[in-house]
Parts: sequence; structure tokens; C-alpha cells
Amino acid sequence: MKKRILAPLASLLLLSGLLLGACSSSGGSGGSDKVTLTFGTSQTGIPRTGIMQEMAKQYEQETGVRIDFQVVPDAQWRDLIKVKLASGEAPDIFNVDVDPLSMPANVRPEENAIDLTNEEFTSRMSEEILPTVSHKDKVYGVSFAPSKIWYVYYNKRIFNELGIEPPTNYAEFKEISQKIMDKGITPFYQAPASGWYQVLPLFETGPNYEKLAPGTYDKLNNNEMKVEELTQLRTVLEQLNEFAELGYFGKDFLSNTVEAGIEAFGQEKAAMLLRVPGTEKEVSDAYPAMKDNMGFFVMPWGDNQTIGVNPGGSAAMFGNKNSKHPEEVLKFFRWITQHDNLQKVFDGGEGNLTICWPEIEPKLTPDYIEYEKAHEKGTVMQAAVKYIDPQWMDIGKDISGMFAGAMTPEQILQNIDKRRAEQAKVLKDEAWQ
Repeated sequence: MKKRILAPLASLLLLSGLLLGACSSSGGSGGSDKVTLTFGTSQTGIPRTGIMQEMAKQYEQETGVRIDFQVVPDAQWRDLIKVKLASGEAPDIFNVDVDPLSMPANVRPEENAIDLTNEEFTSRMSEEILPTVSHKDKVYGVSFAPSKIWYVYYNKRIFNELGIEPPTNYAEFKEISQKIMDKGITPFYQAPASGWYQVLPLFETGPNYEKLAPGTYDKLNNNEMKVEELTQLRTVLEQLNEFAELGYFGKDFLSNTVEAGIEAFGQEKAAMLLRVPGTEKEVSDAYPAMKDNMGFFVMPWGDNQTIGVNPGGSAAMFGNKNSKHPEEVLKFFRWITQHDNLQKVFDGGEGNLTICWPEIEPKLTPDYIEYEKAHEKGTVMQAAVKYIDPQWMDIGKDISGMFAGAMTPEQILQNIDKRRAEQAKVLKDEAWQ
């Protein structure tokens, strides 16, 4: 047990040291007058296609200012950036996952972020995304994110060969998963090693909780009920655990990472995985045989049939208020948000079909448009209920513990309530006084 605890701690300290070393060199390189801006991010904070790095190279060619990317594993990033912000040693530019509720607590923008309110580009971001990067009527962040929706993507060929259809409830989900496993294929790709992926089913299906019991979000925000009382959330945890016990996530799945999911799905080793719109392009670009072979459906955990929409959903860039080069950071933000450069970021990304800049034409296909018309939508729980998103990685550790047999769903819910109360106390939330 000590080894399990010390290993992640050692990794975090090593990463912290590496990032600190990189940040300390931001005044230039090799004694020259050239400026180097450090850009800290998690692995999934920027597109895996490398488009942001390509744009940075172009920027360096045009301006002489170098962007040094410090990419940290997802499982360590949230804790690491909090430490760096608290110590005043954060990168010049840093990515943080945002939503209207958690951004102020995670970033503490008045202390740590450059005020972008009067920048021209802030007027061009979508009205949906602005609340996720704003605090007290001031804008602090820049995002390229679409409103995020997580669907279950499935292999049409495998489904057709087995004579199965996309499920509309949990019983059907289990039934088709068993048929897929009987053919020697992993039914559903799960990625606990990344630390956050296993948490998605709990809160992306939040609109279903609100639909079944209207007012749930308000009661949670006013401390009039506990997360532990959410029977549907407990059901989702129990169903996830059952999938693990039945082998539907595959063998040794606890070591799976998000990054390896595309390979498993593209090589038809896994029949289903959770992804966002645009996944088809990323998969088919890497595995051409998968072209036109992917369908999607809403997560059926807890018999959910409501599309969960996250208005923020992804990381946003913030300029470090304590940077030695605030003007250079602003110049980069102004450059990357020019229309042609926004288009390049959009086109060169992982296949996202929308971007939070109305001036850029979306790429939604008729399949998505028709599917969304046929289903109700609602806001995901982490974007509507206080003190959920800041403990996302902690919940991920708890769920991994459940998969390993060390925790029960009930204990996970109790931990969520305990951490919510602790965070509310720190922020002096009157509802918890």
C-alpha cells in the first residue's frame, strides 16, 4: 500500500520539478534576448494532433517568441497546477478545465490570471462559453472548445454481424455487451489510468437525475440534500462496477489510458468507447478501414436517454498574471484568435465539429443534427452543481478503488459529500454554515 501511495507522489514531485525548471527559463534561452513562454497543460488539454505545437512554431517564425509546451499526464495536472499557482511558479500560459462553477476556485483569476476583458477577441467568443472563463464580469480565459457532449461510439460492423442494436436502457446495454464479449471482443473501452475518464458516466448523465426528480440540482446547491441521497447516481456506480466484474471492460483494464482508446477501437479490439463528436474523423484518419463504420448513442447508464451538454467542457488558456512576460502572452492570445488562425486550430484538431467562435462555420453532420432533435438535452451535473468538478480526479481514484474491490458505491458517495462540505467551508458558502 505504501508503494502505491509513494509512487504517484514521487511522480508528482518529479513533474513539479521539471515544470519548475522549465518555468524558470522563461526569461529566454541560451542568454539571448529571445523570449520563451512556457505553456503548461494536461495531455488532453490540447489536441493530440499537435496543431497547437504547429501553430506555436508558426508564431515563433513570425515573431521570434518561442512557446515551450510542458505536457503533464492528466492524472497529475490538476494537483500540479494548483501547487504552481499557489506558489507563484505557474507557467506563463496554463490550461485548466473550466465550467462556470469551478473556474474561480480552480484558477483564482483575480490573483493568478491576466484580465482579458478589454481585448477585442473576447467579444467574438460564444456567449455560451464566456461564463466558463469569466468571473465578476471580467474575462480571463481563451477557449477553443465546443459545447461538449460525450456519446458512446460503437463499431457498426461488429453490431451488424452480431445482429444487435444500440441500447436504450441498461438491461439492453448489458445484453449486447455479453454478446460482444462472447465473440472475444472487449465490449466497452474503459480508461481508469488517466484518472478522469471513469467519472464521466456519473455526471454526464446528470440531466437524467434532474428529469426524474426536478429541482435536484437546486437542492444540492443549497445543501438541502446530499449526493448520497441520489439513488440514480448510486445506480450508475453499481452498474459501472457490475460491468467491471462481468469483464465488459476487458482484462487488466485498470492500466488503460484514454490515449490508447483510439487504437483499441480502431483495431476493433473494443466495440464501444466514450468520445465526443468528431471522433469518426480521428479514428478513420488513423484506421481507414473504420471509415463510415461508427455510430453513436447516449450513455444508457441508469436508463438515461437525455443528452448531457457541458457548456464549457474543455480546457481554456489563461495568461499568468505573475508572468515576467505578460505583454508577450497577450500578443500570442491576440494572434491565435485571429480568424484564419482559429480556422487552422479548428481544422487541425481532433475532428471536433464545432468551436466556441461563431465566426467559424460548424461541421455538424445530419446524423448529429437529427439525433439531437430526437432527444432531450440538459446541463451535465458538474457544470450545474457546486463542488463536483474540483474533486473530479479524487472521485476517479475512488472509482478505481471500487473497480479494485477496495471501495463500495456507498463509500464513494459519502466521500463526495465530505469533500463538497470541505470545499464549501473553505469558500465560506452560506448554505453550509
